[in-house]
Amino acid sequence: MPALIRHTLLSFGYASLGIVLTLIGVYVTYLERRPDLEPWHKATLDADFSAARRTDVDSFDAYLQLEEALFKQLDVEVYARTPEQQQRRFLRFAGGSLADPRGRAPDWNRTLWRRHPDARGSVLLLHGLSDSPYSMRSLARLCYEQGFSVLAMRMPGHGTAPSGLLKVTHQDWMAAVRLGMRHLRAQTESDQPLYIAGYSTGAALAVEYAAARLLGEDVPEANGLILLSPAIGVSGLAALAIWQERLSALPGLGKVAWTDILPEYDPYKYNSFTVNAGDQVYRLTLRIASQLDALAAPTGISGMPPIIAFESVADATVSAPAVLRALFMRLAPEGHELVGFDINRHADVTALLAKPVTDVRATLLEGPALPVNLTLVTNANDETDDVVTVWRAANATETRTEDLAMSWPAGVYSLSHVALPFPPDDPIYGAVAPTSRDAIFLGNVELRGERGFLAISGDSLMRLRHNPFWPYLAQRITAFLNRNRHAESR
Repeated sequence: MPALIRHTLLSFGYASLGIVLTLIGVYVTYLERRPDLEPWHKATLDADFSAARRTDVDSFDAYLQLEEALFKQLDVEVYARTPEQQQRRFLRFAGGSLADPRGRAPDWNRTLWRRHPDARGSVLLLHGLSDSPYSMRSLARLCYEQGFSVLAMRMPGHGTAPSGLLKVTHQDWMAAVRLGMRHLRAQTESDQPLYIAGYSTGAALAVEYAAARLLGEDVPEANGLILLSPAIGVSGLAALAIWQERLSALPGLGKVAWTDILPEYDPYKYNSFTVNAGDQVYRLTLRIASQLDALAAPTGISGMPPIIAFESVADATVSAPAVLRALFMRLAPEGHELVGFDINRHADVTALLAKPVTDVRATLLEGPALPVNLTLVTNANDETDDVVTVWRAANATETRTEDLAMSWPAGVYSLSHVALPFPPDDPIYGAVAPTSRDAIFLGNVELRGERGFLAISGDSLMRLRHNPFWPYLAQRITAFLNRNRHAESR
């Protein structure tokens, strides 16, 4: 190589490296100018379950004992260290505030096990990332009313302080799911079914578990999966998170470990979010993709437990088309159900949308046949808020429309990723604040003032936190449980 060319390439390489390092420096400087980290961002809560502890914590009772120690540690390391000037009415970590969840029974930040006296099966409920078992509260009640014992597991890193997500791994979550299923199998008659109901990352964990068993792992069988807003198709940009996390290990760069540093006013969900948390979900989706690749067959993946899944077409967290491609298009036609909630076509907000929303009628209902039964909850037509269901059977092209006898609430243009598990009467995230205000209400927050002064975005305040079509979702889940009950009896 001529010396001139070599010199030019080296100069270009050094210049490119300099530009990259400069951009990294600017980005890190920007991240470090964010609000200071508080005790709930920095606390080391090491009394939590992990995959490394599964040999010693090998029973559900041991899991609960460790969880009790964890919450005592939370009181000492976070609540007791909240500065006096931070003792505000709406701060989650201010003792006795409207956002302090500790004085309410049951404590929905902790694992909840409720055995039905006349159980006909059991359901393991798995919450989403940065959430707590509270997000499965209404689904747990529904399953219990249908005659099932319910176990709403608190996943490691959750229900305490946001710092719990700094070091947690997806293997920790997977180990907790397996412990929960073994407990349910031991507490449930051998001829009675076990189900897993998962929301967001919890739904991904349910799929991972079922695929692992299909690949030969010695774990109890799941007889059906109920998935809400399944976090299967996440952005590939999540792969870059690992580099930001590594930068945060450098002295003085603690804020770099956080994608969001926000006020903590939600009693059952973290507002602050770590880089590691996003990275672990990404790694979980890679594991699921690898499992499904290993199970792939020309006629689709056979033997998965019956699945019913619900998702919003408008989802800023998970790509609805990606979920279809990553999971449902790969399954054999064995009666799986996918229910999609369309945007409110009568609201006519398309001109105001920053992101395109898939025209599900054209791409799904009028497109090629799918291997799953598909239901779309959508407007009867573009001139009304009245809602219908449009159903298409697996491997079919014709559709069937039924009146749902429901309509879009005024001012609502879509559901959201977080809305699906919460009914309109939820006391924290519902449509109307309860008359007794002993807890913060976040379902319909109205704040007016100048832009740019709040530490939280207007988007987060506008996000729909409940599901106006919860009765339909509950009806479909009830039918799913009863259908599989009849299948078990045969």
